[in-house]
Amino acid sequence: MTKPNFSRDGFTWLAYLSLAFYSYFLNVLGPVTPFLKSELGLSYTVSSLHFSAFAVGMLLVGLGGHMLIERIGRRRSLWVGAFGMSLSVLLLLLGSIPFVTIAASFLMGLVGSLILAIIPAALAERHGELRSVAISEANVISSLLSTAAPLMVGWFAATIGGWRLGLALAASIPILLYFVFGKNTFPSSATAAGETSNPRQPLPLLFWVYWLAIVLAVSVEFCMISWSADYAENVFGLQKANAAQTVSLFLAAMIIGRMAGSRLVQYFSTIKLVNAFILLAGLGFLFFWKSSEIAQPGPITIVLGLGGLFVTGLGVASLYPLNLSLALGSAGINTVQASARAALASGTAILTLPLLLGRLADAFGIESAYGVVMPLLLALLLVLVVARMIRPTYKPV
Repeated sequence: MTKPNFSRDGFTWLAYLSLAFYSYFLNVLGPVTPFLKSELGLSYTVSSLHFSAFAVGMLLVGLGGHMLIERIGRRRSLWVGAFGMSLSVLLLLLGSIPFVTIAASFLMGLVGSLILAIIPAALAERHGELRSVAISEANVISSLLSTAAPLMVGWFAATIGGWRLGLALAASIPILLYFVFGKNTFPSSATAAGETSNPRQPLPLLFWVYWLAIVLAVSVEFCMISWSADYAENVFGLQKANAAQTVSLFLAAMIIGRMAGSRLVQYFSTIKLVNAFILLAGLGFLFFWKSSEIAQPGPITIVLGLGGLFVTGLGVASLYPLNLSLALGSAGINTVQASARAALASGTAILTLPLLLGRLADAFGIESAYGVVMPLLLALLLVLVVARMIRPTYKPV
């Protein structure tokens, strides 16, 4: 099935780059936390509160951000989110006590996540049935910036300006975006029939089924990002530095997978692609998880395991953007509310699942605990079956 040609206007590029700006700071907290820990004399527990605070801010936007967006408008909300994120980053850089730096992280999640609530909805309305292409491409660019975040921090840490310069320069991006794209027209939330979205109108059951799919997809993604290095060290026997680099292998696969997904979705239905990517991720994960049982410990085990990690990344890459597209497509005219609730799904997964896997690892060991990923993938497959069952006249999106 070939879909109409996809075109990118000025607003589309503004949306792509704004989401990438948000993703950069979502992923930069991890690399800068060791610097904050050392400079402020923090414990591991207090250090981890920076990322938790960001996730809590994201959750709050997921619960009520759509009402603010509908009240003040999408254009104003986007720039509030972008410039608010920048000011929050500056507060983080200037903070000299943990209360200030943790509060700054919370504000980054709270104000900055307005971007996450606006962009998918606006892209869905601008591109209609091609929303899967737009959302996938936006996540490709976001993945590139996310991967660049730790590299930028490491590079600037060795310069005169230090790690703070890498964040300060990135915080100035909204100024450039405003001058280049600030006059572009935002898509209206009105439908062709003249209807307007209602932030208080309940979302349909089908949306909430896809919402659960987003939770599961993001859970798998962040379990792999958060714990694959530890797994490679303890199960494959890699040195800590080499094990840490295995995360880059997964992230590189994510970029390739999302690029492929953004192209494939122009020719195949979204739901079929999601099912295929789940199966690919499951196959890759089995090789990653069980490589020590497939071959004797040694180089072959490492090759099989890391190869499995790469294939897992290829499969996991498009699960979030494609499930997000399905969720928005099921929301009718309330795309902003749906987009905000999708941010809630992401925040829930990011805040809880890596922590759950960590606790399981403490109780049963990292190799056994990592098995939780397979039930998550199977549950995702089951959720999509349920979605198809409750949609009476189902048509591939």
